[in-house]
Amino acid sequence: MAPLFVYNSMNNQKQKFEPLQAGKVDMYVCGMTVYDYCHIGHARVMVAFDMIVRWFRQLGYEVTYVRNITDIDDKIIARAQQNNESIGALTQRFTKAMHEDAAALGCVSPDIEPRATAHIEEMQEMIAKLVSSNHAYAADNGDVYYAVDSFAEYGKLSGRQLDEMQAGSRVEVDTIKRNPFDFVLWKAAKPSEPHWASAWGDGRPGWHIECSAMSIKCLSNTFDIHGGGHDLQFPHHENEIAQSEATTGCTYANHWMHVGFINVDGEKMSKSLGNFFTIREVMQQYNPETIRFFILSSHYRSQVNFSDTALNDAHTGLTRLYQAIKNAEQLLADAKNDSHKADTDKANKTDVVYTSEVGREFVRVMNDDFNTAAAISVLFGLAKDINIAVKAEQVAEVATLLSQLKTLAASLNILQNSAQDFLQASTGLQTDNGLSTEQIEALIANRQAAKANKEFARADEIRELLKAQGVVLEDSRQGTTWRRES
Repeated sequence: MAPLFVYNSMNNQKQKFEPLQAGKVDMYVCGMTVYDYCHIGHARVMVAFDMIVRWFRQLGYEVTYVRNITDIDDKIIARAQQNNESIGALTQRFTKAMHEDAAALGCVSPDIEPRATAHIEEMQEMIAKLVSSNHAYAADNGDVYYAVDSFAEYGKLSGRQLDEMQAGSRVEVDTIKRNPFDFVLWKAAKPSEPHWASAWGDGRPGWHIECSAMSIKCLSNTFDIHGGGHDLQFPHHENEIAQSEATTGCTYANHWMHVGFINVDGEKMSKSLGNFFTIREVMQQYNPETIRFFILSSHYRSQVNFSDTALNDAHTGLTRLYQAIKNAEQLLADAKNDSHKADTDKANKTDVVYTSEVGREFVRVMNDDFNTAAAISVLFGLAKDINIAVKAEQVAEVATLLSQLKTLAASLNILQNSAQDFLQASTGLQTDNGLSTEQIEALIANRQAAKANKEFARADEIRELLKAQGVVLEDSRQGTTWRRES
C-alpha cells in the first residue's frame, strides 16, 4: 500500500506520516464558539476533518478525535445579554444545533468533546506554571498575560518574526502590557460577567489557553495532529504553541493541518461584508449530501468559491454518480444475477476492492495528503465504466464495478443513500416549484393505463409533459422509474 503523506503547516511541506504510537492517531481540532448557528466555513472544517478521520480508520489506525467547544468568551457573553438569556441556555441551544448540522452533513461525532467551562482548573494550573517560570505575568489591571518575548521560537508556525511584526506594528501602545503582542491568559472579572476564583483574583480564561489545557488533558503533552481552519494559524495556534511548549518543555503537536478558506465572490465570507451563510440556510435549498460533495470536490487546503453555480455543479456531478449506480442496479435486477452471485460476492469484499487496480489508485491519491478531488475523479471514472458495461449488458462486470464505486465512496461517506431517492429529490434544490412526487406517480400510473389500453399517443403525451417539468422516465423489464433532471 502507498505510504501516507500529510502536509505539515509547520514546515510547509508534505511528509510521510509517522504517528507517535504505531497504529494510533491522536488528533485535536479547534471547534466552534457556540453563540450562533454554524456557517458554511464551519461546514468545510467539519467535513474535512471528518474525511481525515474516516480515511485514517480505513487505513486501520485507531483514532482518538478530540474537538473542543468554546462555551465562554466575549461574543457569548454579549449575545446572551442581547437575547436576555443565560449563557448556559445559549450555549446549550447552539451546541445542539451544531451537532444537528454536523450529523446532516454526514460527519462522525468526535470521540471527546471537551467544554472550556469544564476545564477551568486545568487552565489555571497551566497559567500558574507559566507565571512561575516567567513566561507570564500578572498586570496591574488584574489580567494575566503571556510574555511573547520569553519564547524564542515565537512565530515558528506562521513564519512571522516578532521583531518584524513589532517594527511594522500599528498596535496602540498599551502601558499594561510589556509587549503589545503579549496575549491574555486570564481576564479580570467585570461586573455582571461570569467569573471563577483564582490566585490572581476573580476572572475567566482567555481564548488561547483553552485549547492548550484541553488538548493536553485529553491527549498528552505531545500528540500527532492539531488542526483547524486556516484563519486560526495566527495568532491562535501560534499562541497555543508558545504557552504549551513553555509549560511542558515538549513539542506540542507533530503535525499541523489547516483547512482553506471559503470565499464568496472572491472575498472571505464574513458577517461584516454581508456574505455570510449558515449551514441551515444552505440546507434549505440544497441536499446535505450535495454540500458535502461540494466540499470534498476540492482539496482541503485549497481556497474555494461558494456560489449557487458551484453547488449546482456539485449536484450535477453527484447526480451522474447516482445515475450510474441506478443503471447498474437496474441491470442487475433485470438479470436477477443468480448466475453471477459468486462474482458479486467476490466484488463486495472490501479487501478485494482496495487491492484492485482502481482501488490502489484511489488509495494512492488519498494517501497523497487526502486528495479528495483526485479520489472523486476516480469515482467518475468508475461511473463511466459502469455505464459502458451496462450498455453492453456485461452483468458480472457491472456487479464488480458497482461494488468498487460504492465501497470506495463509502470512505468519503458519499453515495451511500438510495440512488432512486436522491434522483427523485428536487434537483438538490429542496424548494423548487416542480411537480410533487404524488403528482408524478399519478401521471406515471395514467401513462401505464394508456399503454395498457393501447392509447400510445396519450402515453407519449404524458412522457413529454413530465419531461417538460424536468422529470425523465426510464422503462425497463422491472417497470417504469423516474428521476429529476439536474
